[in-house]
Amino acid sequence: MTEKPSYLKLLNGISCAETRAHQYLSAWADVTTDPDVRAVLRTVAAREGEHGMAFAKRINELGFEVQPTPDPKFAERMEIAASDRSDLEKAEMIGLLEYATAPDEPDVFDTFFRDHTIDIQTGELLGRYIAEERDTLRLFQGCHAQLAARARESDEAPDRLATLEDKIDAACRAIEELRQIVCAQSMPAPSA
Repeated sequence: MTEKPSYLKLLNGISCAETRAHQYLSAWADVTTDPDVRAVLRTVAAREGEHGMAFAKRINELGFEVQPTPDPKFAERMEIAASDRSDLEKAEMIGLLEYATAPDEPDVFDTFFRDHTIDIQTGELLGRYIAEERDTLRLFQGCHAQLAARARESDEAPDRLATLEDKIDAACRAIEELRQIVCAQSMPAPSA
């Protein structure tokens, strides 16, 4: 029997979480009407699916099998992803930015290499995974910022429309007054 690596639980957790993320991000990509959001979701879903399989493969190479882990939020995330909610609502409800930090602050991945027994092949896999996950967070932050900006613009649109309508109404009143003045001046003076 192969000795159980101290980092096996980490690899297993990553494999399970990434496989689930692939599923709900793919479901979301299938229903979004925004081509920009769809492009980000397809890119990230492919990464997540690949990560899930790569870590499952590595676990197998180490002589073990992936052990399913519970995720009490998975069914809810799948429901949200497939729903007709706005993309912004989905992003916030699913928690896409849950692990985002400022560039100069530690993140959830900073502790992954504290285990100095990680072998070279697993270290390479983890390094690539961490770099891609950080890039994924940057993609999600950019996408979220665009969705939030659009939402603010659409919230402001009714106010701008009302202002425009008021200006058009004022212009119409001024034109009517001007028409009445011109008509009155062009009428012949009554004869005495």
